[in-house]
Amino acid sequence: MSIAASKVVRAACPHDCPDTCAMEVTVEDGRAVKIRGADDLPFTNGALCTKVAHYLERVYSDQRLLHPMKRVGRKGEGCFERISWDEALATIADKFASIAADDPRAILPYSYAGTMGLVQSESIDRRFFHRLGASLLERTICASAGAAGWKATMGASVGMDPEAIVDAKLILIWGGNPVVSNLHGWRYILEAKRRGAKLVCIDPWRSQTAEKCDLHLAPWPGTDGALALAMMQVLIADGLIDRDYIDAHTLGFDALAERVQPCTPEWAAPLTGLPVDTIRALAREYGSVKPAAIRLNYGLNRCAGGATVMRNIACLPALIGAWRHPAGGALLSTSGNFPVDQQALERPDLYTAHHARAPRTINMATIGEALLTADDPPIRALYVYNSNPLAVAPNGTRVREGFLREDLFCVVHELFQTDTADYADILLPATTQLEHRDVHKAYGHLYALTNEPAIAPLGEAKPNSEVFRLLAARLGFTDAALFESDDEIAAQAFNRRDNRALGLDPETLRARGWARLNLPRPFAPFAKGNFPTPSGKCEFWSESLAQRGFDPLPGWVPPHESPVSSPALAARYPLAMISPPARNFLNTSFANLPRFREQEGGPKLELHPDDAARRGIVAGERLRIFNDRGAFHAQAVVTERVRPGLVVCPSVWWRKLSGDGENANAVTSPALTDIGGGPTFYDCLVEVSKA
Repeated sequence: MSIAASKVVRAACPHDCPDTCAMEVTVEDGRAVKIRGADDLPFTNGALCTKVAHYLERVYSDQRLLHPMKRVGRKGEGCFERISWDEALATIADKFASIAADDPRAILPYSYAGTMGLVQSESIDRRFFHRLGASLLERTICASAGAAGWKATMGASVGMDPEAIVDAKLILIWGGNPVVSNLHGWRYILEAKRRGAKLVCIDPWRSQTAEKCDLHLAPWPGTDGALALAMMQVLIADGLIDRDYIDAHTLGFDALAERVQPCTPEWAAPLTGLPVDTIRALAREYGSVKPAAIRLNYGLNRCAGGATVMRNIACLPALIGAWRHPAGGALLSTSGNFPVDQQALERPDLYTAHHARAPRTINMATIGEALLTADDPPIRALYVYNSNPLAVAPNGTRVREGFLREDLFCVVHELFQTDTADYADILLPATTQLEHRDVHKAYGHLYALTNEPAIAPLGEAKPNSEVFRLLAARLGFTDAALFESDDEIAAQAFNRRDNRALGLDPETLRARGWARLNLPRPFAPFAKGNFPTPSGKCEFWSESLAQRGFDPLPGWVPPHESPVSSPALAARYPLAMISPPARNFLNTSFANLPRFREQEGGPKLELHPDDAARRGIVAGERLRIFNDRGAFHAQAVVTERVRPGLVVCPSVWWRKLSGDGENANAVTSPALTDIGGGPTFYDCLVEVSKA
């Protein structure tokens, strides 16, 4: 082999993870032979998680879809025969044209974070469906509720620099499991611990992270908002607040103080299941140790009060003036720091330029109901990419019923024959990250990354962007925006008129592979206020919420399903179930590959010894987990990692690989959050018996 035949290509991890790692791909004679984390990006620091470290197994898997196919059996059977791209594109274009002639809103795209790249996930796809006049998709399935609550208080998805957390003296890890889902961020938290910081994990389950912290608090699922209110009450009552910071940089303190006055630890204890003294001690420690940081994740927003709980917690740092220090404050997401030019990428003007009628919006979390009950017009065609709704959407029985409709034309563009792919009429082969061009922001650090194609597409696989260009041509569209190259789109991703984008030009990114946002070091974004809210202050009182008919103050929204809020339901289904990410999967990505399925070992349900004994269950037995919405099977793990009354099902398994054709979403609820239209996966009562 010649030296010229070997090269190293800069890439970015595309998966739905805060870390967005920089990668280096070694290619020899056109084949990727090695993948590693880039040493030069500080956050990646030369390491990849155990999933992406084996990414080449995903790229070269013998399960890859490599050719277009059409269905030849019944929907859901997964029987297909190979066709040409010409036939596939013609079939899709003819069907879309026919439906659009009646009402293009009967066509719905369905996508989420199968890739996080700005080119392959939110550019020409949006342009194409805007030009077509299709229904819009409200992409809510992960973070919309939390983002809405955070924005109401903070103004945008912004917070502290995660690298600065090394200097914190107290860190509350709230509703997250960074050992599994933010591994590189966990490295900075561990460094803080080495320097003397105390780590407190707040999570209903004693997760892998909780086991490594100094203190673990296990509130009842969906009650973190009550804990935050009680903490505020103690901080104010005990005089542990920073009155100078409050007066200068917050809005609505007096109303907040009145609101939380009755929310004592004694009030919160029966709601959360935490002792009164524990709640009071946490609040006093948080108000006394400086700098104090809170690292949150989106597990918190998957309950009835998903937006309100984030809003409540977002108020805490301003109350104690934690924002004065770079290592103080809180972080949910860094994504709002990136000056992404959504208008340029998505071109919503293509809709208004070609369609006089207002668009219709469908919430992706209610896809089952939408497919079965939407009218004016009914959904007649669905184009699925970057997602696997048959496995990930809540209320799975209704989702399957919707996809089983024989009159629904379904296109799935995928890497593998997923649960959803089994229901496709046309199945298209997609490229992996190593086979296409992209550019990435992050939501767990402050670096933008480029991704260069390292190898040619395998088989006849095509990236999302190319397929939408081809479909636009087939439909006779002539708008220039529908035919821009991936390089041209990547060049538009960031608004370079924004000072933060200095250094994010394509040339700089491609030369180095990554660039930090043009932000100060150290980065203490709100030391002197300047919040990106309408008032420029941290808004305890939110006028924008009031104008939309919502409570303008932090408050208490009880779970839809719990022994306290729904005792009659709890009498039938007494166990609260949460389904956090399995360590070896990333949502449903990697869940089909042998290495990770073997490491995960099959669907499992963790339950407390008292709950197991009450039902005559012993470890290793096959269990049936059920409620009025459905049922699934899992193996019993009897452990004190869960509190009595709680069961935990690490997820998300592909249904067809689970053993019984179901997964945890057979029982999850279609109910939505208070604000933001998010799903309530962790707001779910069940019963458990031997299978």
